Amino acid sequence: MSIRRDAHRLAVQGLLQRHPVVAILGARQVGKTTLARAVARGYPGRTHWFDLEDPADLARLADPMLALGDRRGLVVLDEVQRVPAIFTALRVLADRPRRPARFLVLGSASQGLLRQSAESLAGRIAYHDLRGFALGEVGARRWSALWLRGGFPRAFLARGDAASAEWRRGFVRTFLERDLPQLGVGIPAPTLHRFWAMLAHYHGQVWNASELARAFGVADTTVRRYLDLLTAAFVVRQLPPWHANVAKRQVKSPKIYLSDSGLLHTLLGLATMVELERHPKIGASWEGFALQAVVDRLGARPDECFFWATQAGAELDLLVVRGRQRLGFEFKRTTMPSLTRSMHTALADLGLQRLDVIHAGAHTYRLAPKVRAVALPRLLEDLAPLR
Repeated sequence: MSIRRDAHRLAVQGLLQRHPVVAILGARQVGKTTLARAVARGYPGRTHWFDLEDPADLARLADPMLALGDRRGLVVLDEVQRVPAIFTALRVLADRPRRPARFLVLGSASQGLLRQSAESLAGRIAYHDLRGFALGEVGARRWSALWLRGGFPRAFLARGDAASAEWRRGFVRTFLERDLPQLGVGIPAPTLHRFWAMLAHYHGQVWNASELARAFGVADTTVRRYLDLLTAAFVVRQLPPWHANVAKRQVKSPKIYLSDSGLLHTLLGLATMVELERHPKIGASWEGFALQAVVDRLGARPDECFFWATQAGAELDLLVVRGRQRLGFEFKRTTMPSLTRSMHTALADLGLQRLDVIHAGAHTYRLAPKVRAVALPRLLEDLAPLR
């Protein structure tokens, strides 16, 4: 099965026209190299490729200015987090008159872990975040397979559920034992594996550092550091709280989700849909998957996405804010969602233009003024991208 990622390719090509350096950031094995090759094939000039996991290419880049100074066209630097010092050279090369070369760098770490890129290339670099396959790329009819296996290309495209689960188990091990140490993380792999697996059981819950620290037997600051590391490596998502100007005590800690539903299921020990349907975390898993499907469909940026909750119990699973638009979303793994008091409170207190309840049934229909029940299998038809 071949899935074309034209939207990502066009976005990166557009960024290269406007910026001397473009970074594609995402987890390992998410398809960054495949996307970069597609961009390179469509580039009008010459292309030069450096794989920083290849010892020969690493040796060629021992002196970055000497290796890259005479290059013309598009220069691709794969797995750039292996040599973070190269960003200093890129700053000099990006400032040359007429910009004879553009640079496409691929990294398996966020801007936070690649801090040197943000500092050295401020005003010269644009970032494109790449996740696994989205619902719009695989088709709504395959949503259950995407939910079970997750969006990593090799996991989703595996020949069967067993092969997909095997690949994901290997990914978890490689990520902890090789990828994180390459990013300078010195925490032992068994320690992070235990913490990551513990987070899987907190998937969809509000972050409680004290509770996790007690369960893990370490200080609050330690579990916070572990959380931030996994977030920076794109395997955990922190959904920040929205602080509305209302006279109510509001939750101020983020909600925690594992970024990929397939990795969540692997850490929970689930390999088949039958096992998933029998597991007590199925509702939280479905919520996280549906939430990401909505964000992907809307085209919402991370800084536009929030959740909202009050100490009195009112809550909203997802609040998307763009300009004056405020859209609310609830996620219910049921075929017959109903209107709740919490939804009325969110509509009034947050000034929502619309509230959609994403459910597991087959039909989309109106629940009340400004409130719809939207079927997840019809999400691509019934939910329009943000303007």
